[in-house]
Amino acid sequence: MNKIKIREIEQTENAGLFSICFEGNDETEFEKFILKFKDDAERKQDLQVILNVIRKMLSASGFLERFFRPEGKMNDHVVALPIERGKLRLYCLRMSDSILIVGNGGIKATKTYDDDTDLCGYVITLQKLDVLLKDVIRKGIVSIEGTNITGIENTFEL
Repeated sequence: MNKIKIREIEQTENAGLFSICFEGNDETEFEKFILKFKDDAERKQDLQVILNVIRKMLSASGFLERFFRPEGKMNDHVVALPIERGKLRLYCLRMSDSILIVGNGGIKATKTYDDDTDLCGYVITLQKLDVLLKDVIRKGIVSIEGTNITGIENTFEL
């Protein structure tokens, strides 16, 4: 079992951005994603598109469903950015129009994420977190209110 924390990345009037941090790591999964591609000449533009879309959603629209590509299973909240061209994918949990939990991602070079070990791992982690969050929200340990998630100071086991 992996222990994780959910860390706040940024809060605005419209939206709250969060990410996963595994125990023993200083960086969140989102920070690892950025570090992985920020100096990659081939993928730097794709990374900027993803970061610009996130900035726009934080400042203006919120995390509206139309900005994301559905991933995962029908009953989970796993989505990906971008929805248009580009091979770079950032996998996320879209909890509401106001709450997004960003995970990690990579270059999608296969037909589906299932065919790539790394991408599949990122999606499975988010699916497990989605199940966990549904449970702790139902139990009242965590709550989602507007642009904030309360109760995330706890460490959770995936």
